[in-house]
Amino acid sequence: MAKKTLILYYSWSGTTKKMAEKINGEIAGSDIEEVTVADGTFDSDMYKTNDIALDQIQGKADFPEAQLKDIDFNNYDLILVGSPVWSGYPATPIKSLLEKMKNYKGEVASFFTSAGTNHKAYTSHFKKWANGLNVIGVARDDSGVNDWVK
Repeated sequence: MAKKTLILYYSWSGTTKKMAEKINGEIAGSDIEEVTVADGTFDSDMYKTNDIALDQIQGKADFPEAQLKDIDFNNYDLILVGSPVWSGYPATPIKSLLEKMKNYKGEVASFFTSAGTNHKAYTSHFKKWANGLNVIGVARDDSGVNDWVK
């Protein structure tokens, strides 16, 4: 039996959004919500945005607040978290999202989009940020998603 699934994603350029929508179309009855940040948090230039994110990761700046509608995460069996990769890390709004999910009791899996990254680095950082959550997997793009849903 398929799990009640929520897809949460942050997309800086639109690539992760397209992947999240594709996954949503493949999982019957799944819900999808975009995570956003306040206007002006990041730059339209990818390299400047990467520098901003590195400052946040290195503790030189606060992580941005993950903005999304009020959701009772525990209404879901599985939450898929989608993110672009920034310097081997999930996008920094994902850290704030995972903190909001700290009392979630179900399963969490992440999918990511990237022009090229070390999968192990992203996985390690995601799991560290998901401290205490039941992470069942991390995959590049939509590989692995059907297994997680089953």
